[in-house]
Amino acid sequence: MQFKHVTLDFDGAVAILRLDHQEVMNAVSMDMLGGLGEALDAVDDRRDEVRCLVLTGAGRAFCTGANLQGRNNQKAGKSNAGQSLEIGFHPFLRRLRRLHCPIVTAVNGPAAGAGMSFALMGDMILCARSSYFLQAFRRIGLVPDCGSTWLLPRMIGKARSVELSLMGERLPAEKALEWGLVNRVYDDADLMEEAMKLAHDLANGPTIALSLIRKLYWDSPENSFEEQLNLEFESQRIAGAAEDFKEGVTAFLEKRPAKFKGK
Repeated sequence: MQFKHVTLDFDGAVAILRLDHQEVMNAVSMDMLGGLGEALDAVDDRRDEVRCLVLTGAGRAFCTGANLQGRNNQKAGKSNAGQSLEIGFHPFLRRLRRLHCPIVTAVNGPAAGAGMSFALMGDMILCARSSYFLQAFRRIGLVPDCGSTWLLPRMIGKARSVELSLMGERLPAEKALEWGLVNRVYDDADLMEEAMKLAHDLANGPTIALSLIRKLYWDSPENSFEEQLNLEFESQRIAGAAEDFKEGVTAFLEKRPAKFKGK
């Protein structure tokens, strides 16, 4: 399926969402954000079938941040750089956070600015060995956005987060792995094969439980210990009422692989 600067394909229970504006290394425009929204609508229409989403970039980049073409003509003091965040970027990020299934991000090249935030929205973050991350905002006189000042300190701590943002230096994939920012690094030629293998593994899992696991970890930084215990209780009640729980226990007792249906 083709949308504005976005393609969406389906491989069984896995949806593959590609940022696809290769002329600008998949830099994000309002048109692309519209395309991403329509693509997520299509995923939502198939929510009973789609049990994992892979987010990646077409060509040699994952995403190089916001598309700045034409932005140099704005008069000083007249620009509203934050407007596009609230009407375009934020709705997309919120939809990724609330998605009904796990997200695998396959970072196939540079992930800069907003593109870095898009990459970090993955529940499993896989990188090509040549890829890198970049908090590029200081290079153009802006502050980090798209949730990066929330995501980064929780993933790698304040000191490293502030350094990335103040210095605007590249963070290679191997170093990101060492820091615990990403899950796995593969040779470039192997990235998509490995990402799809992992995505299908997740798609064959107990989707209701996996969705609840996502929510538990997303919500935990904002909750007290007691609040998190309560959320775990409520989540376990939902997971325990699903058909997949019965199948999982039966398979365990029968000493066979479980055949989850995502129900």
